[in-house]
Amino acid sequence: MVNQKEIRLSGSGGQGLILAGIILAEAAILDGKNTIQSQSYGPEARGGASKAEVIISDNVINYPKVRNCDLMLSLTQVACDKYLSQLNEGGILIIDDSIEEPNRNDITIYRLPIIKTAATNIGRIMVSNIVALGALNGISNLVNENSLKKAILNRVPRGTENLNENAFNAGLQLAKAL
Repeated sequence: MVNQKEIRLSGSGGQGLILAGIILAEAAILDGKNTIQSQSYGPEARGGASKAEVIISDNVINYPKVRNCDLMLSLTQVACDKYLSQLNEGGILIIDDSIEEPNRNDITIYRLPIIKTAATNIGRIMVSNIVALGALNGISNLVNENSLKKAILNRVPRGTENLNENAFNAGLQLAKAL
């Protein structure tokens, strides 16, 4: 059986989910996996719908786009509503606790205070994407935790490493508390 996962990170422009997708893909590369990352923005760069997609595989990736995902993260209701139908049966949905839980009994749903954790525990809402990455990987074990931490520290703006490491750890704690 081919070990390949198709992941969609969705929300609104400005939430840093494109960067989160790049970080996740880099961590997969550090793990020696094949990976492809792509993104799309809504009509506005900030505030419009955005998504990042990552395919991680032990083998050759035959098609470079996510058709139906195995794992989906949504930080906004609009993004969740827009992309939910493309989450495979048996898939995992991780949503912020501000989002209404969808009525699907064929998937596993995790509703977590991602944005609230970034704002309250870390003190910066702008690290919601890194909190989300910690929670996502804590739940799914897509990549090695050390690889993900290294990729985060490689990609975040200089001078924000401690802030982002704290955000990553807070996300891991959300997953461990489940």
